[in-house]
Amino acid sequence: MALRKLKPMTPATRYYSISSFDEITKSTPEKSLLRPLKKSGGRNNLGRITSRFRGGGHKRRYRLIDFKRSVAGEYEVLAIEYDPNRTARIALIKDEKGVKSYIISPDGLKVGEKIENSNDAELKSGNTLSLNAIPVGTFIHNIEMKPGKGAQIARSAGTSAQIVAKDDKYSQVKLPSGEVRMINNECKATLGVVSNTDHENISLGKAGRSRWLGRRPHVRGVAMNPVDHPMGGGEGKTSGGGHPVSPWGLPAKGYKTRKKKNISNKFIVKKRK
Repeated sequence: MALRKLKPMTPATRYYSISSFDEITKSTPEKSLLRPLKKSGGRNNLGRITSRFRGGGHKRRYRLIDFKRSVAGEYEVLAIEYDPNRTARIALIKDEKGVKSYIISPDGLKVGEKIENSNDAELKSGNTLSLNAIPVGTFIHNIEMKPGKGAQIARSAGTSAQIVAKDDKYSQVKLPSGEVRMINNECKATLGVVSNTDHENISLGKAGRSRWLGRRPHVRGVAMNPVDHPMGGGEGKTSGGGHPVSPWGLPAKGYKTRKKKNISNKFIVKKRK
């Protein structure tokens, strides 16, 4: 899972680095697990831009990932694949009946290995168990927030969470952000760390590579006109010396947008850093 740095043949390749893709064993995806993926360009159902600076990008097809891991049993790893829709690698697995599915690949998973979905499974990377069957101190990923809903936490490349304490009903899990949160013991999690740990060290190297990902140029508010942004206009760079705000007037630096009376606050033991 190393990075490959290009020779500085052009100004862009001087800073360009890409994944070596050493762990990839299959270049074409499983056709039965593909679905079409439509681009929105940051626009809602009325055609209005709700997420700015989105659009373009390479055409992709969605890979159906089994986030629930609800069918108990043993699975064989058939291949490790690239997924354009996420930073982590995905693993193609087959159950005892021959049914194939995709999962987020944990770091170090190899083709031919056997993994298991069961509370009786051994404590090895790739196995999925309920939190009540996982000991304190274990690193986990792909964590459910509600039993049976499917994994929502620690799914991106190189991330993991750690169980720091337990009681009869809840486990206290330290999330990648530093937050310690109580999660129901019936929720499932996968052991190990998510694959592609070097992803955070990749340097895009040129603006065009951002465009391939569907990210358009991000324009500063100060560079806009007063009609487009509260910080726009003025003969110099400052416009009235106001605090940085979003286009809709919400403070942009350090202002917490989470609801103060959020019902899930009771599950947060320690706030994130």
